[in-house]
Amino acid sequence: MGKAILITGGARSGKSSYAEKLAKELGSSILYIATSIPFDEEMKNRVKKHRESRPSGWDTYEGYRNLGRVISEKGGEYNGILIDCITVMITNLLLEYPGIDRDNAGFEDFIDAEKAIREELEALLKGIRKSEANVIMVTNELGSGIVPENLLGRAFRDIAGRMNQYIAGQCDEVFLTVCGLPLKLK
Repeated sequence: MGKAILITGGARSGKSSYAEKLAKELGSSILYIATSIPFDEEMKNRVKKHRESRPSGWDTYEGYRNLGRVISEKGGEYNGILIDCITVMITNLLLEYPGIDRDNAGFEDFIDAEKAIREELEALLKGIRKSEANVIMVTNELGSGIVPENLLGRAFRDIAGRMNQYIAGQCDEVFLTVCGLPLKLK
């Protein structure tokens, strides 16, 4: 059974670069799972830069749902799997959740969405435990930033923070990156 590794940090802290470095150390057969949906030019440029920074021999899977199934089915084919990033996955799941009127919602309106996100992450971790591959996950540390001005932003920050705590508790190793330097937390 492979290890589950979580790498967290703030924006531009070096977390993706460190995750890619760890993945390269696992071997040449890597599955890169990209969870973003490039919806505007700025995001398309970010995705392009990420693609260009990865070794050309790595396989890429684009998606953010049912990743536990993907990992349990494909994990044996790879030395390692890199998921970048869990925060974007949570964003996508929250924004697609039906029934939330973002303009008129209260905190209680996000309870069911958070349960659904947690279930998706539980399935992801279950798939990781079934896999033989080492799995590296990247996520953002949002708790050190400013308090968002709107309810959706605050609800997202809180949900992401609780999900990061949950995932970190299930991982074998956890790293915090600051100024490009990794600090091993677990």
